[in-house]
Amino acid sequence: MASRVGLSVPLDLQFRCGFVALVGRPNVGKSTLLNALVGAKLAIVSPKPQTTRTRILGVKTLPQAQVIFVDTPGLHPHSSSLLNQRMVETALHALQDTDVMVFLVDAQRGVIPADEDIARRLSSMPVPVIVVLNKIDLVARTTLLPLLERLALLLPGRDLVPLSALTGENTAELLKTITASLPVGTAVYPEDELTDQSERVLAQEAVREQLFLQTQQEVPYATAVMVEEFTEKPEKSLVLIRAVIYVERPSQRAIIIGERGTRLKQIGQAARLQLERLFGRKVFLELFVKVAKGWTNDPERLRELGL
Repeated sequence: MASRVGLSVPLDLQFRCGFVALVGRPNVGKSTLLNALVGAKLAIVSPKPQTTRTRILGVKTLPQAQVIFVDTPGLHPHSSSLLNQRMVETALHALQDTDVMVFLVDAQRGVIPADEDIARRLSSMPVPVIVVLNKIDLVARTTLLPLLERLALLLPGRDLVPLSALTGENTAELLKTITASLPVGTAVYPEDELTDQSERVLAQEAVREQLFLQTQQEVPYATAVMVEEFTEKPEKSLVLIRAVIYVERPSQRAIIIGERGTRLKQIGQAARLQLERLFGRKVFLELFVKVAKGWTNDPERLRELGL
């Protein structure tokens, strides 16, 4: 966990520091952008919407600024389950304590009513709002100008940055725009700190990412991951992790395990390799699958999962 004690940086150097919320509807690329801007994979990414469930913090320290990014769950109007309601509450709470808003729109889908609803919410915010048109690598350049004009009408007077979080195109320009919008102040986190997430949480998220990537339809949304054991063995440069995957129905358990356990083995192997790259040491990962009927509407279970 990062310390809240600021670094000693003279204010006359105009060092800037602040919290920057990445907001938008589901699947617009907020997590991909966070990883690109910080330069490390902190947030899990999948083609499926609502992959991000909790607030994820990423820190980018530059010579003259510290940018503290807050990735949020996608804002969506219809929240049937308690899980979805908690995700929306998490996103809205992040908007209350931020210095800059970065509003992402998917260029491939264009400006849809859900984007307009979010724009109206942001228009009254008393902090700078930077509008990002993401996924420009997936559309013809001739379609960009009408989209940018539409966004300029929705949020007049705001900076507009077209980019591709996936390829990195124009992300450096966005970082410059964000930095210029931050308030003057000292750094909050040590310069080598990248996130406030514990390694235990990063392990949970790595497993959950593979569940999204390797299972289909409703299965990923009915799963949760809880690390029950996280033991470090420095003498062996090894981490032992025991995690439980919770599902709502026995049929979902069977899908995740797969024939003769093949899918569960693939999920574990992919997550383990990702964690070894992230932690810089060997990882022994053991996975179990349990049925917890109705967990997405169980307040106690959601609290245990940090939701």
